[in-house]
Amino acid sequence: MVSENDGREPSPAGGDDELQRELDEALGSMSLESLMDFDTPGAPTGTGEGVRKGKVIAVHGGDIFVDLGGKSQGVLTVDQLGGKAVPAVGDWIEVTIESYDGSEGTLILSRQGAVQAATWKNMQEGILVEGRVTGHNKGGLELDVNGIRAFMPISQIDFERVESDQLGQFVNQRMRCEVVDVRRDERSVVVSRRNALQREREQASAELLESLQEGQTVHGTVKTIMPYGAFVDIGGIDGLVHVSDLSHSRVGDPHEVVTEGQQLEVKILKIDREARKISLGLKQVMPDPWTAAGSKYPVDSVVTGRVVKLMDFGAFVELEPGVEGLVPISEMTFERRIGHPREVVSEGEVIKARVLNVDIAAGRISLSIKRVGDDPWMGASIRWPADSVVEGVVKRTTEFGAFVELTPGVEGLVHISELSDERVRQVSDVAKVGQTVRVKVLDVDEDRRRIGLSLKQATEADYLAPAESAEPPAPRPEKKRKKTLKGGLEW
Repeated sequence: MVSENDGREPSPAGGDDELQRELDEALGSMSLESLMDFDTPGAPTGTGEGVRKGKVIAVHGGDIFVDLGGKSQGVLTVDQLGGKAVPAVGDWIEVTIESYDGSEGTLILSRQGAVQAATWKNMQEGILVEGRVTGHNKGGLELDVNGIRAFMPISQIDFERVESDQLGQFVNQRMRCEVVDVRRDERSVVVSRRNALQREREQASAELLESLQEGQTVHGTVKTIMPYGAFVDIGGIDGLVHVSDLSHSRVGDPHEVVTEGQQLEVKILKIDREARKISLGLKQVMPDPWTAAGSKYPVDSVVTGRVVKLMDFGAFVELEPGVEGLVPISEMTFERRIGHPREVVSEGEVIKARVLNVDIAAGRISLSIKRVGDDPWMGASIRWPADSVVEGVVKRTTEFGAFVELTPGVEGLVHISELSDERVRQVSDVAKVGQTVRVKVLDVDEDRRRIGLSLKQATEADYLAPAESAEPPAPRPEKKRKKTLKGGLEW
């Protein structure tokens, strides 16, 4: 059968050069005419010209048997009806005779108007025809297209390679194909079923693309997996599930989540009809683990998780697939200041942390490692009461003072104005990192975790302390403060 090309450009069967090469391989030293010598003497051949009326005498499966009068009977396939209702026995229908099947002794019929009659007058490259496979040879299939001999190279049968020992299965089948070469001198044509299938696929894809809507849930099959995601066939069109949309949890390799050939239910996230691109989501059809995060991880509870990523500002901890919390670098340890989280934890390590804050809407949970154990600041005002003199170690200095560690996790500040009675140009001139010093506690704020210390007042306190001997204390040196010291008391 033949149908119009719908205004489309002919689909080449891999290019003229490739087609000629395939034909040469199939023909060898023979001509196309001698290779396809399959005319049956005495068999009536339909011209496709003229419409006949016939009466339906039987319907079996996909075949409709029609009585054309006298001893002429023909068979019409249901797919010729173009989706219309199958006529009942006794109905009269109009048909066109395509060819004669000598093995069955019946005429092969088609619906008038359903296809264009394949005659030499209208035969041209690019039109779609329907023919019956009458035989095969080493290079492909032989067909009868309304009495015109046709040859289909083996590479043009299907998208997948068909082996020569499989050609017999196609004999007597009817195939819709595209004319790719017309050889009028040999009264034969070369056709391609693969091109016709490609047309059908493209048309179906275009119709499907128009019918799809963003937010729609569809089923598909994983075709290809790439480092950045997985391509999924959703019925003739491929969509991409980006690696970030494969799972609620972090995914390093898409193979961890999907496999090729796997059936999936996915959601359409975005459609670019002009570029024919579709973005799909797999995690969007899964339950959101954050829905119950507020009740599962209440503030101040201690949780267990796995460190999945380290950043300069903190460590991300996976509490469950899809739910992560952040331990800021300031919440790593009380004992010392650190430059990077790797000094305390490592990726893959399982840790305990305390929940500081939960923001379900933003998908954020703040965690603390240092608050899981005893807080060294608890009872600081009792352990280091105001006006007491204690020892500590200078941990670091700044331009405004020196930080002194009283115990691991607790530091106090000696402001530059409290370093000495003399004018201090640089903090390091008085306090050296690593030096053990005696300091006087000025004030303690447990809530703000701050302790004010004084180095110079500790010296005064030591001087005023009663001596163990009976000798009177030496006179105190006279204070000389003529200039205002720089710096304030806040840090």
